[in-house]
Amino acid sequence: MRAVWITKAGGPEVLAVRESPDPKPGAGEVRIAVRAAGLNFAEVMARQGLYPDAPKPPCVVGYEVAGVIDTLGAEVTGLEVGQRVLALVRFGGHAESVCAPVERVLPMPDDLSFVDGAALPVNYLTAYHMLFRVSQLRPGMRVLVHMAAGGVGIAVLQLCRTVPGVVTFGTASAAKHDVLREEGCTHPIDYRTEDYPARVRELAGGEGVDLVLDPLGGRDWKRGLGLLRPVGQLIAYGFANLNAGERRSVRRLVGQFSGVPVLSPFTMMNRNRTVSGVNLGHLWGRPDLLNEELTALLELWSAGAVKPRIDGVYPFAEAAAAHRRIGERGNIGKVVLVP
Repeated sequence: MRAVWITKAGGPEVLAVRESPDPKPGAGEVRIAVRAAGLNFAEVMARQGLYPDAPKPPCVVGYEVAGVIDTLGAEVTGLEVGQRVLALVRFGGHAESVCAPVERVLPMPDDLSFVDGAALPVNYLTAYHMLFRVSQLRPGMRVLVHMAAGGVGIAVLQLCRTVPGVVTFGTASAAKHDVLREEGCTHPIDYRTEDYPARVRELAGGEGVDLVLDPLGGRDWKRGLGLLRPVGQLIAYGFANLNAGERRSVRRLVGQFSGVPVLSPFTMMNRNRTVSGVNLGHLWGRPDLLNEELTALLELWSAGAVKPRIDGVYPFAEAAAAHRRIGERGNIGKVVLVP
């Protein structure tokens, strides 16, 4: 099989499409012939050597795939060869073939394309988990989402539309604001030209917001805490601020980590604020929870409430361009790789 390998930490040029042995499913696993695989910011950071969960290079990453089962491992029931499925995988998804435990594999609706199927698991599951499991999104809440034009950001905006009266504030460059409005963002904010905390306070009548969804990290976590009104919640789900171009910067690493706020239960208690963290890659031990949420998302998709916005579909041979697209934050929605 062919796979996209990270040969070493570095820029997009370190990616290489190589022939690799076909994987063999173990007991309780199926092998999937991959038709499409999602590319996420985490995998871009893995290529840069900034994602601690990733295997050491040379390696193949990729958390989510859509495809067709071509081999069943021992003791597999409920799934069959030829079945269209989507799956969460613990890396290895950027390949023509990947094995996955049956508990992380779900049948796809017949009218769901492979490209859209690959765009659902990580982004929409992260958004759904934050909004409806970690938080409890209710009518009339005010939600600030950073990187609002990215895959998770678009998913958040679409899911917020399913709850009446939710007011959303989305940070993105000005060129992406029309798309944010199409996706239901109440107040797009250009973080490049505006002081976004001041703008949020102005738009919120000085009261702040109820929920901040922050994949940026560092100093922005501190800013987000300052924007919460009483009983507000900040959910941290990434550290994109570590990314600055295609090379690791020790100065940037030190600067961003030094900006992380020091939290105390006494402070949180006295200010009636909550800080939570979400890392989908550390929830593999809860397939019951993930499958429940992914099933709910497929139902929302079937009802027309959510639909992935695809920024671009890249063949494996153009994986470097796909990485560059995300690394430069040019994408609006999901980037997908296809064999």
